[in-house]
Amino acid sequence: MDSGQLQELNEFFLQTIPFSELSQPQRADLIRNLSIEYVAKRQQQVSMSSDEPRLFIVSSGAFEIRSPQGELVDRLDRGGVFGYPTLLTGEAVVNKAVVLEDGLLMSIDGDTFNRLRQQNRAFDRFFVQAHAKRIRVESRFVSKSDSSHFVVTSVMTTDLIHARLQDTVQDCAKRMRDHRVSSLLIMEQQCIKGIVTDKDLRNRVLAEGRSSDSEIQTVMTPNPVTISLKSSVFEASLLMSEHRVHHLPVMDDGRVLGLISSTDIMRNQSSQPLLLVNRINRQHSIEELVKVSQQIPKLLQTLISADTRAEEIGRLLTLITDALTKRLLQIGEAHLGAAPMAYAWLAFGSQGRQDQVAKSDQDNGLLLAKEPTQAEQDYFLRLAKLVCDGLDACGFVHCPGDIMAMNPTWCRSIDSWQQQFYKWIDSPQPKALMHASIFFDMRAIYGASHLCEQLQHAILKRTKGNSIFLAGMAANAVKAKPPLGFFNKFVVERDGKEVKGMDLKHKGNALINDIVRIYALADGICEVNTSARLSKLMNSKLLSPKDALNLTDAQEFIGHLRLANQGRQHRNGEPISNYLQPRDISSLARHQLRDAFDVVHRAQQGIALKFARGMA
Repeated sequence: MDSGQLQELNEFFLQTIPFSELSQPQRADLIRNLSIEYVAKRQQQVSMSSDEPRLFIVSSGAFEIRSPQGELVDRLDRGGVFGYPTLLTGEAVVNKAVVLEDGLLMSIDGDTFNRLRQQNRAFDRFFVQAHAKRIRVESRFVSKSDSSHFVVTSVMTTDLIHARLQDTVQDCAKRMRDHRVSSLLIMEQQCIKGIVTDKDLRNRVLAEGRSSDSEIQTVMTPNPVTISLKSSVFEASLLMSEHRVHHLPVMDDGRVLGLISSTDIMRNQSSQPLLLVNRINRQHSIEELVKVSQQIPKLLQTLISADTRAEEIGRLLTLITDALTKRLLQIGEAHLGAAPMAYAWLAFGSQGRQDQVAKSDQDNGLLLAKEPTQAEQDYFLRLAKLVCDGLDACGFVHCPGDIMAMNPTWCRSIDSWQQQFYKWIDSPQPKALMHASIFFDMRAIYGASHLCEQLQHAILKRTKGNSIFLAGMAANAVKAKPPLGFFNKFVVERDGKEVKGMDLKHKGNALINDIVRIYALADGICEVNTSARLSKLMNSKLLSPKDALNLTDAQEFIGHLRLANQGRQHRNGEPISNYLQPRDISSLARHQLRDAFDVVHRAQQGIALKFARGMA
């Protein structure tokens, strides 16, 4: 290794935690025992040995650590480390290191790693803390005490039993008996065509007197309801309840990878969020709903205490808000009579994106199938007032900006909504766009969802590649900056003499939402959830996979800190806020938060260069 390479390595480790904590002789020992290898994406995985464990350090490229069940444990790029759990515990390697991008990996053997741990307390403490955090993350995949927020892979069956369309009812019944299963997937050329269950055989064959020689396709349920591999067990439970089914094929990119049944869920979980939604669905008055909704803050604290990912907490809380909204609409329709035309209740902002947290206010509207008469408009405004006031009583306060369905401005026909969006898109005024941005995070909660899909299609057709509109959105998105000053020092906000701290919502998560929204609208992506948009953008030419991964990680890390801080505020009896004092987190967390804010800053620079056209 020549002097230039040695100097480059030394500078790398000086700038990378925890190696920056090492003394110069210790760094020299590290570099002297360093191995460097090139890994290509086509290799798929990094080779790791339980017999000769090593500490791996990412010099370039991108990697994912995944559990044996395929769950994402960690994402790593330059400066990231993996392989330390086996070095610390002596246990076998179980997780996989998946190669996302070609890169260089450095590594040291166990003797060097242990020698540096013994010589340097800060170095040792870093890996002990990292391992403790990893245990908490991985415990989500094995704990069954409250698995409602786990993904369906934690309980689904992967040993799938299937049949062909032409197989007889008798053959299929024998197959179900022999394999001791209550359902059978009907497949053709690796595509799922239907599902048949014990209940189908009872109701559609025996009760109807059909022949056992009948083809199974005549009694199966065609095009069954399915669920995504990344969905939570809670969402699976809701989907089963909504469609009155007990089996859901689990899909990923058009392929069926598993099956989840109501029995699987009952056996493996005690679902507190689902119980809360079921209670909501059984109430018949606003007063009863208010009483049930008083359990939501307790549920939030339980999820925070369980170290649940911020994205999952947002989805769970939003699903509960959705349930409250639907039940209020049903109570309203029972009180006012049937709606005079088809309509969809729309959620905007955080509820639209499914990332609600504590103290979320309302942002909603009504989408009507046609221009209403005065009597029809009066009906919908009365219905909307009942729902909005009901949500306010349940803790989801009225929108300070009056973006609510009970405001006639936001109770419109589909043609009127379309013209309003076209006005924002075709004649973008900075102030109007700033207030309108949340409307582009739109989702149908109840009613004729096809109306929302029709409106979204028209909007995306207008925004895709629309340089003037995107320039206006980008100019607004870079006005607020993450709280980093010179030399990467945190900038805290003050209220008189009081130090409020850093606003993790408006100077962190909201900035990422703004950035990702612009890319999604530019690319015509129909998703509104920020993580889902980033997942779609992985395959886009507008944003590199590495930048998409960095924004995903920054969103989760800032959101997790924000929720953990709110949990601490709740325990201490303090007012719940989005402000974090740097002193309230560890030095390692402060370092990671600086990195997350730097990702946001660089992403803002990216959209300014790509879209702003000198307006920023």
